Amino acid sequence: MKRAEQVTFGGSGLNRAAHLRGDAAAMAQATAHLSARCLLVWRGKLLLHVDGLDRLAWVPIDHPLVTDGPGGESDIPIFLGLDDTGAALFAHDISGWTAKGLDTSTVGAFVDKSEQQHPDLPEGQVFAELRRVMTRLSPRDAELAATAKAVIGWHSTHKFCARCGAASDMVQSGWQRSCPACGGQHFPRTDPVVIMLITHGNDVLMGRSPGWPEGMYSLLAGFVEPGETLEAAVRREVLEEAGIPVGRVGYLASQPWPFPASLMFGCEGEALARDIKVDPVELEDAIWVGRSEMMQVFAGDHPTILPARKGAIAHFLLQNWLADTLD
Repeated sequence: MKRAEQVTFGGSGLNRAAHLRGDAAAMAQATAHLSARCLLVWRGKLLLHVDGLDRLAWVPIDHPLVTDGPGGESDIPIFLGLDDTGAALFAHDISGWTAKGLDTSTVGAFVDKSEQQHPDLPEGQVFAELRRVMTRLSPRDAELAATAKAVIGWHSTHKFCARCGAASDMVQSGWQRSCPACGGQHFPRTDPVVIMLITHGNDVLMGRSPGWPEGMYSLLAGFVEPGETLEAAVRREVLEEAGIPVGRVGYLASQPWPFPASLMFGCEGEALARDIKVDPVELEDAIWVGRSEMMQVFAGDHPTILPARKGAIAHFLLQNWLADTLD
């Protein structure tokens, strides 16, 4: 697909400089340089400039919130890579910060419009949910945000060795955890997920999960199981969730999805039948939507159906399907 990397969180050409991660001298030199910057993360939310919420806000690597501020899931700043000038970029979690009266009621919810201002940061810099702002960010900022959120999220659930249960240590500038007890080495995980543009003639298969905003529908999706190809996962998931057999399957595009740590494989597939049999455990509803009706949905004029979330690969694939630009 020619437009594949135009998807939100698509590649921006970030120089991740992986060869520097285990070089203690190089990391010391990078953090000592005045140009080194750090992105702060609080409970999965990124620090942004409140004016437009379209730019990441950075602090110097020697800022007190990095060096001696409230801790979080990352024990040390995580090295993200180098910017176009060669300056080192880091991310650091400060989820240990709490404040009286701080609004946390919607943190982690499907829709979180709250913003949090830290007293030790300049006015105009707030923590905001990435889902809310992801379409506003530049490709570079989006890649950095997705990387920071995913790696810090991984550390929050992998503090102990999966082999022996002992507490593990962050090494390799945050890109590995090492067990001092048994020597086990653990690396940030990414879970493969297939998301499917399943068509029958001029119609596309849409579904909705319980708990979604009223009227919101999206493409069907599911985790790839051990021993499966992407094609097999597409056919299994669609049959399980909607009772629809699928024939030909093709790959379209991928998207890192740091909620918490998935890689979405966008696929297309041809349905061999139309009769839907919804699995109520997986879906609340599934429907066929025609191309002209989907145009109405995307225009915001449909009386009952809301489109997939902007920025998600489902929205991207449907948009290209409508424009006939999937090739």
